[in-house]
Amino acid sequence: MEKGIAWQIDPTSACNLQCPGCWAGKYEQSDRISPERLDELMDKMKELGIYWVVLSGGEPFMYPHLIEILEKHNDMAFMAYTNGTLINESMADELARVGNLSPAFSLEGWRENTDARRGEGTFDRVVDAMQRCADRGIPFGTSLTATSQNVGEICSERFMSFLDEQRAIYVWIFHYIPIGRSPDLDMMLSPQQRLWMLDQIDRVRRAHPMVIVDFWNDGHYVNGCIAGGRFFAHINAAGDVEPCGFAHFSLDNINDTSLLEALNSGLFAKFAENQPFNDNHLAPCPIIENPHALRKIVRETGARGTHADAEKLLCGDTAEHLDRLSECWRRQSAERSAGLAERGHCRPS
Repeated sequence: MEKGIAWQIDPTSACNLQCPGCWAGKYEQSDRISPERLDELMDKMKELGIYWVVLSGGEPFMYPHLIEILEKHNDMAFMAYTNGTLINESMADELARVGNLSPAFSLEGWRENTDARRGEGTFDRVVDAMQRCADRGIPFGTSLTATSQNVGEICSERFMSFLDEQRAIYVWIFHYIPIGRSPDLDMMLSPQQRLWMLDQIDRVRRAHPMVIVDFWNDGHYVNGCIAGGRFFAHINAAGDVEPCGFAHFSLDNINDTSLLEALNSGLFAKFAENQPFNDNHLAPCPIIENPHALRKIVRETGARGTHADAEKLLCGDTAEHLDRLSECWRRQSAERSAGLAERGHCRPS
């Protein structure tokens, strides 16, 4: 197994916002990795040759030991998914001083959509935080969740130009997954919207210098799903080791086992055994595009849900909806996927 080149870690599950649909909204809000354990994790990662770590949450900037960890591990690089509301002048000064963390600001589009989901005034606070980072030479990017309601807005030429003008250097686009706080199946992208995204993202990439990544529609560049320790894994604030930030199932906890043991667990071994989950790399994910695969892995390994509602993804109305939507997408994207493969868009195995 390839021992993931990147780990996503939640130092804390606490957050100062309560956004509907938040992927992490069902974790216990009091969970936190101790600074001693987080320090040890950084040392262990370096022993495995891993020097880039993604921080999420919760809100990473609510973790009281954040700057201390960045300072101590100044030979590592960090990115933090953040709502941006806590990066004031003094925090921006600290980030510029330590110099090894890049904020990825979460937005839902323009002011109306962002404030509707994240709270009144959030959009303006994020733009102010971007300005503080840009003025200090702190590299930053954005994290956008594409939903059925906002996909045309966040992928538009106008919005991408705005991010470019703010001096963002990367844009991560995630497709909405019905997990966490108040999941809403109607927010999921339709196959028609995803096909439009394929062409639209290609257009905006040609027009802007930012790195723009659509994690689901870009499966051809990495030969499918990157989770489960292939290139990526997730540790939540309770210490549970999960295949990715959206697959809330685990067999191991870093308070009881080592990183290497977790990577070699039955759960991660099953991921490796089944990857790629589909020869159609426009359908890489075992959650929204191959939901039968995740159900099979959880059943065969006995992995437990890491919060009370995690298993709702596997049964009932949610599972039936995922089955219908994934079948439709695999069918509609098959021809486009084959064309991408013929043009050499696949990474060599």
